[in-house]
Amino acid sequence: MRTVVSRTIPLARACLLLSLALLLLPGAKAAEQRQQLQLASVHAAAGYLDTNERLYEKRADIAVPIASLTKVMTAIVVLDSGEPLDEWLEIVEREHTVSKNAYSRMRIGSQLTRGELLRLALMSSENLATHVLAHHHPGGREAFIDAMNAKAAELGMHNTRFADSSGLSLQNTSTASDLLKMVRAAHDYGEIRLFSTTPYQSAQFRGPRYALGYGNTNSLVSNPGWNVLLSKTGYLKEAGRCLVMVTEVEGRPVAMVFLNSRGTRTPLGDAGRLRRWLVTGEGGSVAQSAMEYERQQAARLEVGG
Repeated sequence: MRTVVSRTIPLARACLLLSLALLLLPGAKAAEQRQQLQLASVHAAAGYLDTNERLYEKRADIAVPIASLTKVMTAIVVLDSGEPLDEWLEIVEREHTVSKNAYSRMRIGSQLTRGELLRLALMSSENLATHVLAHHHPGGREAFIDAMNAKAAELGMHNTRFADSSGLSLQNTSTASDLLKMVRAAHDYGEIRLFSTTPYQSAQFRGPRYALGYGNTNSLVSNPGWNVLLSKTGYLKEAGRCLVMVTEVEGRPVAMVFLNSRGTRTPLGDAGRLRRWLVTGEGGSVAQSAMEYERQQAARLEVGG
């Protein structure tokens, strides 16, 4: 009987030690952390840029409207075209009527350089600027949209479709996973990194000569506690509040995608929660109203609404 007992005790201890060791493995630790992270965004994805390691996913493969996140692809197409950024372009009327977010302070008939139009589109989400960029693209607006979709296919964004250069169209749809690929590609363009993180810009127009001040739609670019390397916000009623961003976390660049949340600052809060989770394993709490919105939107997806 003693022999049986003496063998059973070491075996139990061995099992306990094995269980503790498994919990300390990186994969097990990550899985445990993922259970603790709570985000207000309905869809999300994040990953390291230096290794392509995926860090987090939440309903990341469902295609939804992406609003002004579209402008990141607009910037890629403009830069890939090789057209000079210092060329002066005429501000023209939209070719198609839009019913929302159509207001612009830019004067029809005046001029601004292609580079400055691109900066305003990225940092301040100036919608008319994206139309002007597409209008002056070789082949015009239709060729520009074709180039956007061709670039998406090249990047492996197989669940993404573009119908306009601004994101005002609800036909501009993508997934958090696809947008992570877009952000990875965009980060390779120095102009996109610079223009999208410009805190404030005074645009100098000509014909007639006037100046307009623009601020960045992402307040984190001016926050000394953040090192934001790339940024783009987006909003439509149907898309909710959206954000794509690259920021440094413990010295490593992390790409983040947040789609469809409630409240202007909610995606920024999710960025903070994700950063905290990566550093400490604890994401923090989410406001009740934001989580209620997330639950309602998730329920609509389940019933196909």
